Amino acid sequence: MILHTDMVGEGEPLVFLHTGLQTGRTDFEKQREYFSSKYQVISPDLRGHGKSHADDLDNYFNQAADDIAETLRSLEIRSAHIAGGSFGALVAVFLAKKHPELVRTLTISGVTPLKPKNWESINEEESKFRMNLLKDEDTCAYFDSLHGEGWQRFIHMGQDEGWYPFETRSSIQSLNIPVLFLIGEGQEHEVKGVTVYKEQSDSIHVAVLPFASHLVHSEQPELYNKTLDVFLSNGHSE
Repeated sequence: MILHTDMVGEGEPLVFLHTGLQTGRTDFEKQREYFSSKYQVISPDLRGHGKSHADDLDNYFNQAADDIAETLRSLEIRSAHIAGGSFGALVAVFLAKKHPELVRTLTISGVTPLKPKNWESINEEESKFRMNLLKDEDTCAYFDSLHGEGWQRFIHMGQDEGWYPFETRSSIQSLNIPVLFLIGEGQEHEVKGVTVYKEQSDSIHVAVLPFASHLVHSEQPELYNKTLDVFLSNGHSE
């Protein structure tokens, strides 16, 4: 499906893929403001989010990757820099593996390369937090305003401890493109991924940002922007 997409700026295409239960417009705001002065910043709503309404959420990450590919081709974009956070980072990796010709560089943050030994308890705790969101009227009203009906399906998706695609996430060494892996120092199981990814390929660059945790792009936007800017400018842009 062709996704609802906002675009601003001119230059090389730079796509930001938002986190779960956000939209292209509500997430990566600081990045859109910073990079639109020299890039064409593209902010799609992922499948089932915002104005990209979809009933089919099965095989989600594969379908979401295909959506991005179809959307870029509809915009006559031959290749783009792709940056994703958390949920959007997972989609970004699937895109790079399924449609490598469309991905000039890949930047991911808020991901866990290896399955933690205590993943069951981690997911159970996070699932309880997410389920509690459904009990809060203000929170539900907010997400209703962003997505309309059906956003609760993403909450229930996380109830299954097998929802996280560790198999696909565990290796990106087959990608023949520059990769930037950004994480916050406060997320222990993500920090462990630094050595995992760095050992896979010399084309993979890593950065641990201080005073940040899972959502580094919103918790430390200036550091995130400057790091991404250096990465893109260091021989990875035309």
